[in-house]
Amino acid sequence: MGKCTPVVQVTATDDDDATYGNSARVVYSILQGQPYFSVEPDTGIIRTALANMNRENKEKYQVVIQAKDMAGQIGGLSGTATVNITLTDVNDNPPRFPQGTYQFSTPESTEVGSPVGRIKANDADVDENAEVKYNIIGGDGVDMFDIMTDKDIQEGVITVKRPLDYERKKIYTIKVQAENTHLDPRFLLLGPFKDTATVKITVEDVDEPPVFERASYVMEVKEDASIGTLIGSVIAADPDATKSLVRYSIDRLTDLDRMFNIHSGNGSIITFKPLDRESFPWHNITVTATEISNPKQVGRVPVYIRILDINDNAPEFATFYETFVCENAKAGQRIQTVSAVDNDDPIGGHKFFFSLPAEASVNANFTVRDNKDNTAGILTRQSGFSRLERSTYLVPVVISDGGYPMQSSTSTLTIRVCTCDREGNMQSCNAEPLILPAGLSTGALIAILLCIIILLIIVVLFAALRRQKKKEPLIISKEDIRDNIVSYNDEGGGEEDTQAFDIGTLRNPEAIDDNKLRRDIIPETLFPSRRTAPTRDNADVRDFINQRLQENDTDPTAPPYDSLATYAYEGNGSIAESLSSLESATTEGDQDYNYLSEWGPRFKKLADMYGGEDSDKDS
Repeated sequence: MGKCTPVVQVTATDDDDATYGNSARVVYSILQGQPYFSVEPDTGIIRTALANMNRENKEKYQVVIQAKDMAGQIGGLSGTATVNITLTDVNDNPPRFPQGTYQFSTPESTEVGSPVGRIKANDADVDENAEVKYNIIGGDGVDMFDIMTDKDIQEGVITVKRPLDYERKKIYTIKVQAENTHLDPRFLLLGPFKDTATVKITVEDVDEPPVFERASYVMEVKEDASIGTLIGSVIAADPDATKSLVRYSIDRLTDLDRMFNIHSGNGSIITFKPLDRESFPWHNITVTATEISNPKQVGRVPVYIRILDINDNAPEFATFYETFVCENAKAGQRIQTVSAVDNDDPIGGHKFFFSLPAEASVNANFTVRDNKDNTAGILTRQSGFSRLERSTYLVPVVISDGGYPMQSSTSTLTIRVCTCDREGNMQSCNAEPLILPAGLSTGALIAILLCIIILLIIVVLFAALRRQKKKEPLIISKEDIRDNIVSYNDEGGGEEDTQAFDIGTLRNPEAIDDNKLRRDIIPETLFPSRRTAPTRDNADVRDFINQRLQENDTDPTAPPYDSLATYAYEGNGSIAESLSSLESATTEGDQDYNYLSEWGPRFKKLADMYGGEDSDKDS
C-alpha cells in the first residue's frame, strides 16, 4: 500500500449558525493512529502515512479522530470518533519450505498409491493467496514416486508410483517445488513466487516370498506318456539378500486326482497317472514355492498343461441309422448315406474309409460305396425284396481312419424290408401272416381277438357270481348259528299226556345204559331200573321228523357248515297241562317223578351232543 492512500472519510456536524463567525467551522485532527495514518483537517479524509504497510506485520489498527469547532482555536468545542482499520491481504509473499532437505523411509513392500511422507511450504499470505501446488521436478525417483496436494492443509503428500525393490535400489532422491496458484502481477517483480526442497527416500528391506521366473507356465505332453514322464520345470528364487532355499509343491486343490507330481528340490513336473486327452485336454494346476527358512513366505504360479492327441480311438457311425429297403427296390439303388465320428483330433483333420468286411462281401445283398468325403452310400445288389421271406438284414460296415497307427471298427447297420409306394415312400415294415382273410387287415384281427377275450371274462364272472349266491336261511337270527341244533318246541303234558308224541321215538336204544343210576336222588333199590316200552307211538310226529331230515339231507343248496333245523310241532294237548314243579306243588296227592328222573339226564346228554341250548320251554 502506498503513502497517502485514502482509507476512509469521517464527518462531524455542528448545530451552531455557520454564518456567525467560526462557531460552526470544524477542524479534524488525529489523536491516535500515528505514524501509520493521518487525517486532512478540513475534509476528515484518513490517509496512510507510511509507504509500505505490511499486513503480515500488523493487520488491525485503531484510529481516533477529533473534530473541533471555532476552527480549532482555543475555547472551541470538540468531539471524537474511533475508526477500526484492517489491512486486506495481497499475494505479495512466495511459499517457503522451512527446510531445504527432507528424509523419509518406507518398506519395499509398500503398495502402489500408499503414502510415504508429507512436506509443507509456508506462505505468509492467507486464503487463496496462500494456496500452493506441489510438483516433482527432478531426481532419480521421478518414475518411482509421485506427489499430490492436500488442499485442506496445503501439504504435499508423497506416494509410491511403482513397486519398490530393496535389492534393486535402496535410496531415491526427488526435488519438489511449491508455487502459488494465484499470482498478483503487481508483485511479480518482487521475485519468483515458488520454492524447492530436496526429499530423500530410503527403501527398507523386508522378507519377501519366493518369486518365479515367469508369471505363468505352459507345458505340453502326449496322452500316451508313461507314468513318470518329465513335462517341464519351474524355477523360483528368494528375492531377499539372504537368498533362502525354496521347496516346490503342487496345490492339490488344483489337482484333486493327483495326475501330476513335482520334485521338491528342482521344480521338475512329471506325470503321476495315465492321461486321456478325450476326457481332459487341459490341466490347470498351481505350483507353490516355500522358503525353507521361513515357511510363511510362499510364492505361487499357475501352470497350464496341454495334453497332445494320439490316434487311439476308432471311428464309428455318427448316429443311429433307421434304414429300410423297399420290396420293389432295384439293384444298385442307394438306400442310405452314412458318416462317421472320431474322438481323436488329428492336426490335418479326419479322413475316414468305408468298406464291407471280406467275409460279408460274398453273396452280399448290399454293398458299401465310399464317397471319399468321409461319407459312404449303402446300395442294393439285387432287385426285389420280400418281407415275408426276410424282414431285416444286418450289414457290417468297416470304418477306418487315416491316422497312425490306423484305427478301425465295424459298425452294424440294420436294414428293414418295407412296402413302399411308387415314389419310394415307406408305408409298412411289419411282417404279415401268410394266410389272411380277403380284405381283413391285421388291425381287424386284433380287434376281434380282444372282443372274444372280453366275452370270455364276462362269462367267467357271471358263473362265479351265481355260485357264490346263498340260499335264504330257514330262520332269521341276529347271531350266526354254526352248530347243528334241533329244537323240539313241544311242551309235554306229564305222564297222562297221551296226545303228545312219545319221546321214545328219538331215543337210541344202543345208547341206553340200563346199569346207570340217577345221581339226583338216592336210589330206593339196588336193582337197575327196567326199561319199559312206550305206551303210545305217535306216527305223525315221526313222519314229520323223517321228512324234514330227508329234505335237509338231499338239499343240494344247503351250506357246507352246520345248520339249524326247527321242528316246531306240538302235540294235540296235555291233560296235565304242564310239568312245572311249581304247579305240581299245588296239586293234591303225590306226584310221580319217575318220568322226569328217567328222561331228564337223557335230554341233557342230547343237548351236550349237539352243542346247543335247550329250549326255554319246560320239556
